[in-house]
Amino acid sequence: MSLAAPQHLSINGAAFSVGIVAARYNPELVDALVKQVHAHLRKACVREKKITVVRVPGSNELPSAAQLLLKHDKFDVIVALGVIIRGDTIHYQLVAEAAQQGLQRVSLDTRTPVIVGVVVAENQQQADDRCLGKINRGAEFARAALEMASLKNKISR
Repeated sequence: MSLAAPQHLSINGAAFSVGIVAARYNPELVDALVKQVHAHLRKACVREKKITVVRVPGSNELPSAAQLLLKHDKFDVIVALGVIIRGDTIHYQLVAEAAQQGLQRVSLDTRTPVIVGVVVAENQQQADDRCLGKINRGAEFARAALEMASLKNKISR
């Protein structure tokens, strides 16, 4: 990942409706991401009643959940959260690629931004660093969601 992160924009999210789809696999890590995203959204004034959280078994199910959520209700943005840690086979890579491509397709097909907040780590330490505090990926995903929701609303006017 690049170390040249974009400058943080100050965006008031009071008007936004945000869907969060989160995997139940690697629960301690994904729960931490959900909490980080939620906290940052609330800090940006997104109202509690405008945040919907849906849980699914794993990262492979995130695209389906995002699509179902968008068919059920109108959201300004979806944040998809999961954690995939490398194992002894390439299964982790297949799941990560399928989740990424599926979420991108949902975003393009529905014309709703979908933030891919799937942490893919080589080992447990990398995953812990990105989900449990050293690196606050949840806040990064929330900031991206706010920026894309703002862009969607600006263009849709």
